[in-house]
Amino acid sequence: MNTSDMDRHDSEKQSTADMTAFVQSLLQQMQTRFQTMSESIITKIDEMGNRIDELEQSINDLKNEMGIEGSPSPAPSKQKPGEDSA
Repeated sequence: MNTSDMDRHDSEKQSTADMTAFVQSLLQQMQTRFQTMSESIITKIDEMGNRIDELEQSINDLKNEMGIEGSPSPAPSKQKPGEDSA
């Protein structure tokens, strides 16, 4: 093997090592971004769940207030089918 062949071989090895390092770096960046997005989504879902729980509690509180403070609505008349209300 002459010097030219050895230089070309070393150059190819370096190029392969550079490409491997680049791909590993890129994969690491993608993994980090994916992890960050996953955590963000989970946080938002948890916040939405809390807001839904608060909304349900507010609705129940309003229903209770209406039941205590409001006048009861008149019960619908129960008429059997075929009976006339004349």
